[in-house]
Amino acid sequence: MDQKDYNSVVETMRLADRTLFPIPVTLDVSETERDELDIKPGRRLTLRDPRDDQALAIITVSDVYRPDKAKEAERVMGADDIAHPSVAYLRNRAKDLYVGGSIQAIRLPTYHDYVSLRFTPSELRTHFKKMAWRKVVAFQTRNPMHRAHRELTVRAARQRLANVLIHPVVGMTKPGDVDHYTRVRVYQAIMPKYPNGMAHLALLPLAMRMAGPREAVWHAIIRKNYGPGKNSHGEDFYGPYDAQTLVTEFKDELAIEMVPFQMMTYIPSLEEYQPVDEGMFVIVEQWIRVLNEIQVPKGVATLNISGTELRHRLKTGAAIPEWFSYAEVVKALRESYPARTKQGFVCLYNSGKDSIARALQVTLNQQGGRSVSLLLGETVRSELSSELGFSGEDRHKNIQRIAFVSAELSRAGAAVIAAPIAPYERSRAAAREHVVSSAGPGGNFFLIHVATPLEVAEKTDRKGVYARARRGEIKGFTGIDDVYEPPKAADITVDISQQTIPEIVHSIVLLLETNGLI
Repeated sequence: MDQKDYNSVVETMRLADRTLFPIPVTLDVSETERDELDIKPGRRLTLRDPRDDQALAIITVSDVYRPDKAKEAERVMGADDIAHPSVAYLRNRAKDLYVGGSIQAIRLPTYHDYVSLRFTPSELRTHFKKMAWRKVVAFQTRNPMHRAHRELTVRAARQRLANVLIHPVVGMTKPGDVDHYTRVRVYQAIMPKYPNGMAHLALLPLAMRMAGPREAVWHAIIRKNYGPGKNSHGEDFYGPYDAQTLVTEFKDELAIEMVPFQMMTYIPSLEEYQPVDEGMFVIVEQWIRVLNEIQVPKGVATLNISGTELRHRLKTGAAIPEWFSYAEVVKALRESYPARTKQGFVCLYNSGKDSIARALQVTLNQQGGRSVSLLLGETVRSELSSELGFSGEDRHKNIQRIAFVSAELSRAGAAVIAAPIAPYERSRAAAREHVVSSAGPGGNFFLIHVATPLEVAEKTDRKGVYARARRGEIKGFTGIDDVYEPPKAADITVDISQQTIPEIVHSIVLLLETNGLI
């Protein structure tokens, strides 16, 4: 979007020409990229797919501008608070400048996963026409589906005499969400549970903004483009029905009807799901009467499992009851999210103390159950980062390379012991964030702070590197002529001047055991 459209969307949920459009779509660049690529009005640039470098489109630049990120966060996401994942992305990862301009398409992106489930809007409309579907209730989700989801979508379809489109997002979602490969396997497992011919599964390649009511309107516009019919939409970030209310406000302009539904709960005495709460805004009077008849009375025993509880059960291997989900769905989830004792983890030492790392490796190998990888500082320097020096930026880059390798190993279920010298807080924080966000079920990260006094380190230095640093033979040496920043959020602190190596290793083992990993 150019600056005029961007400002209008942020302020009014409309483009400059007054077309309803609730979410800004932006192309962010840094000042360095602007200068190096000579991005300026009138310049034509190729937009490429970062996965395979294929040219997707050409943008003719109309303007380059600096957005008001605080206002964008406040107006679009509801608060300028980095606790919101999209605000965190906007504040910490999106670059400082936006590029506006007109787009000339070249080709669609190439996908290699779930190709048969990917439809363009025109392809999906053609499919509906072929199947003679006149009314479609579209269900958007970024989470796995369970029995309650199947129940509410079937109810919505039957009450509208419509079919169901399961239309999950398979682009970027919230950190910590189940990956899209696992979710699609879950959707495929649940599709046979629908009445024959009622439902169709299609994937939506879209990055979720978690923007609540605004995003609901955006999804309504998207669903209208994908086919005829109705949109069933619920959001849980801003209030149970805020999203429904806003979509309904624009239903005439959108020419799409919002089919609301209530949160569902399981009634053990009836062995079925029913709507749980009152006060829902509905459209059809006949449906109001039906809901009133089946409303769960106060005091009736109900059962439910929250998303947090489900993730806990998956991590610990605890049972997931059949009333909550289907066996096929649970099987698909457990294949991707093994119990804690089968998950990988990363222990990062901040001091480069090899003796602790080697001893822990031996202890974990003795216990068995997973492979153990040891990334010593000197080894990584010679094998992975030989061209790097010891400047602040090179040290940071070295730690990020270690984090990348650690995450890949941990994702595969390995125990990773990384023992570089990591003197900077930002490097350690970035390493933790990378492992947690990219290692999947292996995103278990522990920072071990070796808080040994400098004088003790110098006295026990058999290689003489501290003495060389004191003589000025080694420049940028941590603790001598380069800063060391004590960790602010270490998971455990140890000190070899006060503890023996076996005692330190035992304390780390207890930490891992407390977290259910061994």
